[in-house]
Amino acid sequence: MRNGGSTLQAWQVISGGIAGLVLSIGLARFAYTPMLPLMQAQAGLGDAMAGALAAINYAGYMSGALLAAWIDDPRWRQRLYSHGLWLSLLSCLLMALSGNVWLWALARYLGGLCGAAGMLLGSGLVLGWLMRAGRRPELGLHFTGLGLGIVVSALGAMAMASLAWDWARQWQGYAAIGLLFLLPAWAWRPPAPPPAVAAESRPPARRWMALMIAMYFCAGWGFVINATFTVAIVERQPLLAGQGPWAWLLVGLAATPAVFLWDRVARRLGEIQALLLAFGLQTLGVLLPALSGSLLAALTGALLYGATFIGIVSLTLALVGRRSPSNPGKAMARLTLSYGVAQVSAPALAGAMVQASGSYAGAQWLTGLVLVLGMGLLLLLLRQD
Repeated sequence: MRNGGSTLQAWQVISGGIAGLVLSIGLARFAYTPMLPLMQAQAGLGDAMAGALAAINYAGYMSGALLAAWIDDPRWRQRLYSHGLWLSLLSCLLMALSGNVWLWALARYLGGLCGAAGMLLGSGLVLGWLMRAGRRPELGLHFTGLGLGIVVSALGAMAMASLAWDWARQWQGYAAIGLLFLLPAWAWRPPAPPPAVAAESRPPARRWMALMIAMYFCAGWGFVINATFTVAIVERQPLLAGQGPWAWLLVGLAATPAVFLWDRVARRLGEIQALLLAFGLQTLGVLLPALSGSLLAALTGALLYGATFIGIVSLTLALVGRRSPSNPGKAMARLTLSYGVAQVSAPALAGAMVQASGSYAGAQWLTGLVLVLGMGLLLLLLRQD
């Protein structure tokens, strides 16, 4: 089908956006999480290098966010989103080529760039299309792609492990899975808005935006620790070996329907109040595994993480996008730069802390403190509205 704007229906735009998120986030970025224990066991990947590769991935994401914040031309934004879709497959294939850490670093960097394309450019195109079509300007349905992407990466890891595939072949398997999602994502890409729609509008107040940026930094820190280390945290517990993919699957299963619930919570309580609730629950989810090494604590933490991180992302990006209707993707990108800074710094610091102490507990407590700081910033935002 031609990507021709008027030829697309709402279900196609939404479905294409979901498929794009599964490919660019669920596989190009999140497949590293269930693959991490296997690569440590078979490819000699240490804790510090694991954290460094995660940081490189998030550096790629931040680079993509910088590019998205800089580009105004909607046609170029749509083209870059398109490039990010097929590059997502390439990033998975590169991980499988050899055990060279420099090649892995390149692959993770490309995966980060693709994640920014799917998350920021793709989401901005979808939100802009919804607003132009007169539909409810919410991204809850679109962001089911995040949870679905985690489910796909977890089920893929389980299926390939049952076949006794080694780490390299599993990365090849992820690339093959990604091809299935590339087809609808490519065919149903949201079109670039016409120039008349992209006219300038009044930006959000500076203080409001500054508080949002700081709050989103805290959200990024809370997001990345679990996104990178959930499976490894579970596998590190002597009594929980082999249970890691189940925890990751639970994250995805919790995240997929959560977006609908958070949209409803925001309509009832207000967006900032809903964000406060999500931050509080995520803090609890981060700290539970640090307080107890039981499977129940690990799975409950994974459940709370999956149910909250998606709500924080969806509510925040939709809120800032609606306040910048002329170019929602660009506004999302500017906000996401702080998220990217957290994504670069948090896993590298956490990996070093884990290697030094042999435990994830210190990194989890630090993450809990950062999330509490984010709640304080949200309280300040309440006074702004």
